[in-house]
Amino acid sequence: MQSIKNLLKQPGVLSIAILAVILLVVFPALLDNFRLNLVGKYLTYAFVAIGLVVLWGWGGILSLGQGVFFGLGGYCMAMFLKLEASDPITTKIQSTPGIPDFMDWNQITELPIWWLPFKSLTFSLIAVIAVPSILAFIVSYAMFKRRVGGVYFAIITQAVALIMTTLIIGMQGYTGGVNGMTDLKTMNGWDTRTDEAKIILYYACCIALLLCVIAGTYIQRSKFGTLLLAMRDKEDRVRFSGYDVSMFKVAAFCLAAGVSGIGGAFFALQVGFMSPSFVGIVPSIELVILCAVGGRLSLVGAVYGALLVNASKTLFSENFPDLWLFLMAALFIGVTMAFPYGLAGLFESHIKPWWIRKSTERRMIKQRLIELENEADLKAAHAVEGDSASAIAVQSTTDAAELVIRRSAP
Repeated sequence: MQSIKNLLKQPGVLSIAILAVILLVVFPALLDNFRLNLVGKYLTYAFVAIGLVVLWGWGGILSLGQGVFFGLGGYCMAMFLKLEASDPITTKIQSTPGIPDFMDWNQITELPIWWLPFKSLTFSLIAVIAVPSILAFIVSYAMFKRRVGGVYFAIITQAVALIMTTLIIGMQGYTGGVNGMTDLKTMNGWDTRTDEAKIILYYACCIALLLCVIAGTYIQRSKFGTLLLAMRDKEDRVRFSGYDVSMFKVAAFCLAAGVSGIGGAFFALQVGFMSPSFVGIVPSIELVILCAVGGRLSLVGAVYGALLVNASKTLFSENFPDLWLFLMAALFIGVTMAFPYGLAGLFESHIKPWWIRKSTERRMIKQRLIELENEADLKAAHAVEGDSASAIAVQSTTDAAELVIRRSAP
């Protein structure tokens, strides 16, 4: 028991434990299958928010194109699922059976060679992380080696998002175009559309997300995390100390891209489709907002930010279909102005000091009660011997203890 208490006292462990209880116990107990599946979809965006904490919060590198890597991870998984759903028996009514339907519609008669590896689930799972990371390496290496940063890098990532969206839509015969890849049914023969499958995918998503948060916490405490913080505050000093700042930035960008790709893969599995609407500039900026609302310095805060923003979007759109966009804008502006460091900043600046103050008061009251009890026991012993003055003192001590208890009661 003592070892558990010591573990919970470690920085960040308690907040991760609370998040795990909420995701793995509270939500499944309180929500029906439909709402739980919605929460699972919200959590896929949290992967991107976690990557942005590492990249933007710790490294000071703002990327407005993270939707690209989310979409690439989703497309890698969707390609495997689409090939499995396009077996010759299912597609026998097509002109060319055995290829995805959108290829048949565009008069493509043979599966492209770069689609063939995605028949393997193992390759697809590796590609979910590798493809976004490779693109991130190419973009970031070209930029950071030339010391392009700040707002210029943010604009370039927006351009990458625009180019990728145009490319996906333009290559309609190979990517599904603006409609994307739909009708994703099974994974290795396992039907992902059933309620049982959606619950399993929800738990798998939660566990993967918690592992990413734990890994991020480890990175924050490592030398790499320390250097990221140092580069954010004093980049020139880090460079003059002999470190290759550009490669550390490249590593952070690739790490954020790989984590975003995992989120995209879970999205394709849980929702059953993937389209270019998740790759462009607008969704990329929305993903940055998730991180900002939760707190760009906190991994756990980023998860709460993703849940809050997406749950608010669902709530507002269901109850105020004509005003929900204005309400979302008010939420973003209000949180940014009132809590510039997000929900995590609110916790650190207000809730945590209040909790520490109350805990200190409770400890002091407990110690005072122990002292009063000791005094009462001593004076009671004298009272037994017939000392009436001590008996009066016992009564006054008891009254004092009751007064302390009443004042400490909530």
